[in-house]
Amino acid sequence: MKLSIRTTIVAGGLAALALGGWWWWSRGQKDPLTDLLVAQATIGDIQQTVQATGTLRPVRLVAVGAQVSGRITALAVAVGDRVKKGDLVATIDSLTQENGLKSAKAALADVRAQKREKEASLVYAQAVLERETATFAKQASSKDAFESARATVETTRAQIEALTAQIAQAEVKVDTAQVDLGYTRIVAPIDGTVLLVMAQEGQTVNAVQSAPTIVALGRIDRMTVRAEISEADAPKVKVGQPVTFSILGDIERRWEATLEALDPAPDTLRSDSAITSSTSSSASSSSSSSSSSSAIYYYGRFDVPNPDGMLRTYMTAQIRVILGEAKGVVTVPTAALSPAGRDGGRTVDVVAADGTTARRAITTGLDDKVRVEIRSGLTVGERVVVGRRSTEAKAPSMPRPPGGL
Repeated sequence: MKLSIRTTIVAGGLAALALGGWWWWSRGQKDPLTDLLVAQATIGDIQQTVQATGTLRPVRLVAVGAQVSGRITALAVAVGDRVKKGDLVATIDSLTQENGLKSAKAALADVRAQKREKEASLVYAQAVLERETATFAKQASSKDAFESARATVETTRAQIEALTAQIAQAEVKVDTAQVDLGYTRIVAPIDGTVLLVMAQEGQTVNAVQSAPTIVALGRIDRMTVRAEISEADAPKVKVGQPVTFSILGDIERRWEATLEALDPAPDTLRSDSAITSSTSSSASSSSSSSSSSSAIYYYGRFDVPNPDGMLRTYMTAQIRVILGEAKGVVTVPTAALSPAGRDGGRTVDVVAADGTTARRAITTGLDDKVRVEIRSGLTVGERVVVGRRSTEAKAPSMPRPPGGL
């Protein structure tokens, strides 16, 4: 009986020792994937884009100004009003223009009266010339009287021609005065919305040197987006590429359009010394250094419908120009790719079923900087290494022996 109990205790001790040894040995075996970050090749969509910031403005924006000076007697619109082409916007005191028109008409009437007078004189002079011609032929009058009568006719005809030219000039002045009178009624040149009112009723405007702006009209049913494209991205962008954008007030909504224009030069060209004809070398060098140190942007433009009026003037647009798109293709994280070789080739480290890794050459397509399209070299489901874990190496601790020994 005692022997049986002792045998059981010994067997149990041996089993505990075996279990502890196996546990210590298993802790000492390191999983080959422990330090690796692994991802699978999956089917997905890739969209390669260029990011840009832009500004919204009406497809047509017109400053409606005054072409004559005077006091504004009425302002017929307010900010936000919709107007049609030809609608009255404002009126200017027209007394000066009305008087100018009356004076022009009076001057025209005076010249016309002078012409009628000369035409009557011409009739009399021609009759005198006929009599002098007949009597001179019969030698009943002197040659001097005949030549004087002929000269009077020619002079009168010339005076009539001069008065005819003066009548034409006077008619032009009447037309101009009529137009100036019309300018006292300021009307909308386009269909649009009143975006800004720059003057008020009773204000006097002076149109001698420049046309003062009364209101700003814009067609907001269609907006133009002006996108700032950096010089690093400009070579990739082409007219005709699709674009999408959102606004800060509604980042979830996406508007779609097509890039319609891309400026061949940046706006900084305006300050180039060759354009401004700067004669100061120091100013030119200062401008050059300033231009070289500032960011260079090329402006792209496209239009987008705005039927609901959600897009407003000078809103900021967050724009994406779509360079390429692929749907339902094999993709892996971009981090899995090796740096490009001299031939431009790329590789990935593929994880086998037993946990070992092997380098494999692949052919890539579009890359959105998060995932990359794999055109050949990988199949769906294969695992690739995307990085290593940054953990401190720790030596496995020795397990305590069974029974506390």
